[in-house]
Amino acid sequence: MHHQKLEDYRKNKLDEMTIAELQAEMEEGNLSSEELVLMYKENISLRDKNTHAVLEINPDALLAAQALDFERKHKGPRSKLHGIPLLVKDNMDTGDKMHTSAGSLAMADHYALRDAKVVERLRAAGAVILGKTNMTEWANFMSDKMTNGYSSRGGQVKNPYGAFDVGGSSSGSAAGVASNLAAAAVGTETSGSIINPAAQNSLVGIKPTIGLVSRSGIIPLSHTQDTAGPLARTVEDAVAVFEVLVGKDEEDSITAFAEQFTDYGWHQHLKKDGLSGASFGIDRRLFEDIPDEQAELFEKAVNELKECGADVLDIDLGMDQEDLGFAVLLHEFKADLNAYLAHSNPEHPIRSMGDVIAFNNEYPETMLKFGQNLLEQAERMSGKLTEREYVEALERNRFLAAEQGMNDTFKETGVDALLLPKDFGCNIGAAAGFPSITVPYGLTESGEPFGITFAGQAFDEPKLIEYAYAFEQATAGRRRP
Repeated sequence: MHHQKLEDYRKNKLDEMTIAELQAEMEEGNLSSEELVLMYKENISLRDKNTHAVLEINPDALLAAQALDFERKHKGPRSKLHGIPLLVKDNMDTGDKMHTSAGSLAMADHYALRDAKVVERLRAAGAVILGKTNMTEWANFMSDKMTNGYSSRGGQVKNPYGAFDVGGSSSGSAAGVASNLAAAAVGTETSGSIINPAAQNSLVGIKPTIGLVSRSGIIPLSHTQDTAGPLARTVEDAVAVFEVLVGKDEEDSITAFAEQFTDYGWHQHLKKDGLSGASFGIDRRLFEDIPDEQAELFEKAVNELKECGADVLDIDLGMDQEDLGFAVLLHEFKADLNAYLAHSNPEHPIRSMGDVIAFNNEYPETMLKFGQNLLEQAERMSGKLTEREYVEALERNRFLAAEQGMNDTFKETGVDALLLPKDFGCNIGAAAGFPSITVPYGLTESGEPFGITFAGQAFDEPKLIEYAYAFEQATAGRRRP
């Protein structure tokens, strides 16, 4: 395709194209992966000046795309992601010419020695890693005053829809996909960090059950809650990325659970009638402080769900998000980050959480715009995870969120999933290690994106995908910025 035709394609066709559509265009020879990379790079250079969603571009993206085009011609495509440009969050190791920094200037010169397992899986499926996305520094666990989407290395990610919260901590992954800077992106969540920015940017976000997706090679916050997951413009796109991320990893023992989904046909759950006969529970205490406009949109969505054949009832989870507290994350952050840094590239001088804090103190005007009280609090823990406070908090969180909150309530009420506005109440599923999927549902009067979230029990992804897809097909709630 010559330059002018490429420009026309980028301006008139590329935006909002799905992974399946891009794949069909490449199969028919109307488009190459190389041309796709060029067009998305052009979009980044034009649109991202104000959004700051992309931290850096992969210098090898174009070459990888050319090689994949050659392979398609001679051997055929490897998967649905063959030649598809994706963005990954800056806390995921890439053993290439890009840095891995969790948004921190303390890590700006850090090159990972090899790909994180999820990045390795994406490359093996033939995806092109287009670049790294900006994020809330240290996954928003540096200071409780930090704004969503801010990092010392990448500046402030802005919401492409206007002067609204961009969401965190996978802020750049969300803003980038919403602005059509790539086909889809991968983010991570400890508590709300996929669901929140997805809802704030009119996207689909899947936060998987702990155990389906490997965590090795991802700068950690909490080993009991961290997980990677996709952000995309449609449920089908999100599922196409999700099915590549799911898999066993010898270095992450909990992923033994992913074995049951080897060669699993995730697309079989993209059913238009997926809501028929489903039953959803709403615990209104989880969103007492929701703005009126969003509350109205939520009620409207509930009515649409009923029209699609779902049953909706009010329930009581018998717990509050506030009951969960911060202790688990504070204790695990120190142990997990220290282990990551100690095993990181030996050339890099930052070897521990203490080193990070010292670096930040050395350059206060650049590093401490919001302070670092959470890092300092975590650093005061022993890092050995022996503290009574930690063990009690962990047991309490698992019991309250998983046993009492979700399992017992689902049994007693017979509901299949929880229904939530945006990311309200997402801490409960996060603490339990359970999955949720958010789906765009239009904008408020002021233009702020709104989403509906389905939260289920462990390994309920197949059901949640059915609900999300059927809801998306019935409502078509995604809006372009």
